[in-house]
Amino acid sequence: MTGYDTADVLVVGSGIAGCAAALAAAREGADVLVVTKATRPEDASTDWAQGGISTTRGDPESLKADVLAASDGTADEDAIDVLLEDADDAVEDVLLETLEVEFDEAGDDFDYTREAGHSVRRILHVDATTGTHILRPFLEYLDDHERVEIRQDTAALELLTHEGRVHGVVTDEKADGNPVYAGATVLATGGVGVLYPRSTNPDDATGDGIAMAALAGAEVADLEYVQFHPTAFDGDDPFLLSEALRGEGAVLRNGDGERFMPDYHPDADLAPRDVVARAVAREREGTDEVVLDVSTLEDEFEADYPAIAEKCRDRGIDGDEIPVAPCEHFLCGGIDVDDRGRTSLDRLYAVGECARTGVHGANRLASTSLLEGLVWGLRAGADAVGNGNDGEVIEAPDLRNSDPELPERFAAEKFVRLQRTMDEYLGLERDLEDVARAGAVLRRLKGEVDAYTRTRTSRSLYELRHACVTALLIARSAAENPESRGCHYVVDEGANQAEPETPADD
Repeated sequence: MTGYDTADVLVVGSGIAGCAAALAAAREGADVLVVTKATRPEDASTDWAQGGISTTRGDPESLKADVLAASDGTADEDAIDVLLEDADDAVEDVLLETLEVEFDEAGDDFDYTREAGHSVRRILHVDATTGTHILRPFLEYLDDHERVEIRQDTAALELLTHEGRVHGVVTDEKADGNPVYAGATVLATGGVGVLYPRSTNPDDATGDGIAMAALAGAEVADLEYVQFHPTAFDGDDPFLLSEALRGEGAVLRNGDGERFMPDYHPDADLAPRDVVARAVAREREGTDEVVLDVSTLEDEFEADYPAIAEKCRDRGIDGDEIPVAPCEHFLCGGIDVDDRGRTSLDRLYAVGECARTGVHGANRLASTSLLEGLVWGLRAGADAVGNGNDGEVIEAPDLRNSDPELPERFAAEKFVRLQRTMDEYLGLERDLEDVARAGAVLRRLKGEVDAYTRTRTSRSLYELRHACVTALLIARSAAENPESRGCHYVVDEGANQAEPETPADD
């Protein structure tokens, strides 16, 4: 066979988890190839991360308690222990020593901040653009590494599998697909934001890794737990208003100017994300108006959060009250992995948002995603090297590009239909009958898409196919779980509701 590429370790994705996996593998002497759909750093969710990265700050048991509480008691304690065991060393080694990230300081110490669900200040940050200050130097460091090649604008279409073992991926670098064979493959493809009409994710977040792994037979878990961030800008071009704002004193107010979160939870504006998001949605009913009041901040909004302030000004917001609404933010489940990122398929790893480590359970604690991606990326990359690369080349699937009758706007129109279905039936609150309806709609949609992917290698078609498969998996997981926990809130479940339908003072 001619016309293929090889690597000891193949990493699919270029966020913090993929970069960490590539770094760890290269440190062990492996030749690493990173393929990514991204053409710019901001195409990865990591670059969009605002609040920061959590540390234990010398008290791992306190952080463990906060992770468990935020997850509504569903997080895997063993997985949390793995996170806590490696957390501070990983931050020190990679972010402080290798990349020399200059986190904000206060006097002789770091300026640790606090976010919702955290009982103490323990989050390292760079104003509210932490992800940018981590990812960009990370990519630059890897780009200069002699054992790492980064190939941008390259989408993975399918996994190459044979008898339960993964041999690499097929990419879209050629019209009929380009095989890349590797001793081990690490999926770090990010989240599923494009499945929803409003998301804080970049436009590339189409669930590729989850779909490819599931289609190859890998186990997935906890996909019903789709987290919505409570404070995204309420407009046509939503962006995240960091939880650090509420951690530093900003408060939510309804259309009458009243604070309402104390009526929903003892921690008020710093309650877990799922609670705050549902409260914001309920207070918006009838008025579509909830604002984040930054006049109560302990710090100066313009000076301490310049990037957020600039985005507000660009959208015509000059005052202290910023209109907000819930927005899809993070998938807590994904491809099921162990403490080294290993999936149920031989030589396939998954890290970052596409993976389900068990750390987040039913609801993610703020500023733990960057940490989880860093820790599991390092673990997976180091472990992947042990597989070696025996040079075995299997037959690649026969991908074609031969259907001239594909409607020009087919993918765009189907994405709108997919997003409408997910928004209506698999959003903040779910009714199990509606979840079943969503499954039926999504199955028909996937069938329509499959009819074209059999004859075309278009990236947009494969992204749509991956989105349909991932959406179906989310619908299936939601249908199989009648119990409200965290992000999965079943409105007709009755006694198991996580918090009251109306404020608690009635």
